[in-house]
Amino acid sequence: MPSYVVETPQRRYPIVVERGGLSKLGEHIPARAGKLFFITTEDVWQLHGPKLRRGIGNLAHEVLFFCGGETRKRLAEVEALAEQIVEKGADRASVVIAFGGGIVTDVAGFLAAIFMRGIPVIQIPTTLLAQVDAAIGGKTGVNLKAGKNLVGSFHQPLAVLIDPAVLDTLPEREYRAGLFEIIKHGVIADPDLFWLMRREPRRVMSHAPEVVDRMICDSVRIKAEVVSGDEKEEDRRRILNFGHTFGHALEAETGYSRFLHGEAVAWGMKAAALLGEKERMLAAADKQEILQCVDSYGPFPALNGIDPAHLAGRLKSDKKTMNGKIHFVLPERIGAVKITSNVEERLVLAAIEEALAC
Repeated sequence: MPSYVVETPQRRYPIVVERGGLSKLGEHIPARAGKLFFITTEDVWQLHGPKLRRGIGNLAHEVLFFCGGETRKRLAEVEALAEQIVEKGADRASVVIAFGGGIVTDVAGFLAAIFMRGIPVIQIPTTLLAQVDAAIGGKTGVNLKAGKNLVGSFHQPLAVLIDPAVLDTLPEREYRAGLFEIIKHGVIADPDLFWLMRREPRRVMSHAPEVVDRMICDSVRIKAEVVSGDEKEEDRRRILNFGHTFGHALEAETGYSRFLHGEAVAWGMKAAALLGEKERMLAAADKQEILQCVDSYGPFPALNGIDPAHLAGRLKSDKKTMNGKIHFVLPERIGAVKITSNVEERLVLAAIEEALAC
């Protein structure tokens, strides 16, 4: 299977997509590395830890368990992990290995970014969402009560190792949540990928290996290209936020307890498509295709009890808001999006209301 390269001013590194690749971790450990620190969850380690251990041979390592969950994605958890690795002998030669889903990749990456002002990290994502999005690009961070990922840092990994085979142990809801990030990549940059998702839901949901591998590889290729051209989200990288501005607001409004991140992004894509049509950027037919594609990978948590006005107010706390202006990523057609802050507030509220109702 193919490998991809992210090349930024901070670092050039490979993204290796390979079934059975967990056992090859040792090939990516620097020759002069000190102790390795795996940050993971107990369930992931029980399922896949032995493969990683075989991959590092006799290298000194420690395993630290993080409970996970959006409600635990906070600064206090990072501090607790930092105290633990100090107690277990971490120094500037140590390497953090993030082994888990998107929350683990964000938290462990942030720990590596700030411990002793920065030590290396290797990302080994085990959920579909993390494989196609969170583990790639160096974004790390934690949440505040005010909003998602408001405290963080860009910290590029030494490598990203993706083994599609681990998805066979993933709960169906987590698998579905990752599919929405793949739909996102299709809408923003790859019509062929979008139409695969639109037309082949049965093969996608059956984990057909050739379909899963293509979804991952296409998404990795898109994200690697975008990140290489814009490491710190100053320009084109912002297109990766399609669905996220609305989705992050939904997560915050529901206390990070009702929706998985991918599910919130799915709703956010629907809201963005509706807003795109209301702004006369997106044809009604394309809007409908996006809505139907997203809905075909449900079901979703209930949207009852959510106040549209409160949700709209959350948008102003999004980290992409600059000088008081909210920047939206809106589709122009399937395969192309536009970043704009010139959006009427009444249309934003109308899109939220319609998305909550549909």
